[in-house]
Amino acid sequence: MDRAQLFLLGIPMFLFCTDIVNLFIPPPPKVPTTNQFHYKPPNPITQQPILNQPLHFPTQKSSGIVGGGISLGSTVNINFCSSCSYRGNAVTMKNMLDTSFPGINVVLANHPPPLPKRLLSKAVPVVQFGIIGTIMAGEQIFPRLGFAAPPPWFYSLRANKFRSIASTWLLGNFIQSFLQSSGAFEVYCNGELVFSKLKENRFPSEIELRDLVGRKLSSSRIVDGIGGGVWS
Repeated sequence: MDRAQLFLLGIPMFLFCTDIVNLFIPPPPKVPTTNQFHYKPPNPITQQPILNQPLHFPTQKSSGIVGGGISLGSTVNINFCSSCSYRGNAVTMKNMLDTSFPGINVVLANHPPPLPKRLLSKAVPVVQFGIIGTIMAGEQIFPRLGFAAPPPWFYSLRANKFRSIASTWLLGNFIQSFLQSSGAFEVYCNGELVFSKLKENRFPSEIELRDLVGRKLSSSRIVDGIGGGVWS
């Protein structure tokens, strides 16, 4: 076996071992980021002539903030599929909700796939390792398993083992990525579902999600007010 063949064989094996290690190692803890603020000198204050303007009372002045005070103490959970590259959409929605509803707590979390898909995704690396090991040392493995001779498909894979190993590694990674994806983007407001991509088969727009969360917060505030009046 020359150096070129060793090199072509080593790349899939190295990437395969890296996938196995990353599969069982827990993710590193998130490092809190600190916001850096740059001081800007205040602009000089220019005196403007005082005009007679009507007084704005709280009942007349409309607030530019959608949430007002109804969002204090409320929590919105956005559970998304991290393996589907939905994190960008989740962060955008989080920033929008933080701006529209001051004081609200927006939590981002991964939405795992169903249990059968998770179990199958764990078995894919084992199957990959078994196929690659069979291609490399099948002539010694099959006699120990009680076979007089290796089956015909073994010789077909062994005829071009480097292509077979690369195909096994790429196909296994594709299957594993498919099994780990849930395609979810679920939004909960105080534990109640307000939007589900699994049901709607689409993403919510920023205006739509803001209206849904605002409506839920308003209804929760009304219910709390009625309950407090009854008990008082």
